[in-house]
Amino acid sequence: MEVSKIEHRHFIIFKPYGYLSQFESNDSKQQSKKFLGRLHDFPEGIMAIGRLDEASEGLLLLTTNGKTSAFINSQKVDKEYYAQVDGDISEAAIAQLKTGVAIRVEGEMYKTKPCKAFKLESAPELPKRAKKIRDDRHGPTSWVSITLNEGKFRQVRKMTSVVGYPTLRLVRVRVGGIHINNMDAGDVIEVIEFDL
Repeated sequence: MEVSKIEHRHFIIFKPYGYLSQFESNDSKQQSKKFLGRLHDFPEGIMAIGRLDEASEGLLLLTTNGKTSAFINSQKVDKEYYAQVDGDISEAAIAQLKTGVAIRVEGEMYKTKPCKAFKLESAPELPKRAKKIRDDRHGPTSWVSITLNEGKFRQVRKMTSVVGYPTLRLVRVRVGGIHINNMDAGDVIEVIEFDL
């Protein structure tokens, strides 16, 4: 008897602001939250590769293949984020982000690995966020690109905060060779495989 090869399925989505990076929760406090299943009729066994917290947006890859998930979560694949920060971020702060900063992870201090970071010349073209961000009357904001190949809980937010520029909006724009391009919040694209 021939064992049929399992056909795995893969999706690229733009996780909107206010959604959890999961499909269900047994936590009674989370029952009123928005889960990814609202965006599309996903197949059984689907999992998010890594997570974006509820207030973060952007590129999220989903798969039914655990090996693919483990590879993308490994430190071999870069993840690029655009962070809108409070204030006009300085070159000194960017330099600190690049070399690594000490953040608190699960109660312990952790030094982030060296990463790529630079200030964007102008605000990126992104879909409007569901919840309005404060406007410029409250002071200037700026955008920074940060590319990591590690993913500690709320890492980018903690990093920008440590250097004195708290994150107001966070959007993941790239995972490996996959870019967000012109996707809109809530878009779901099924692909044959991930082109990393």
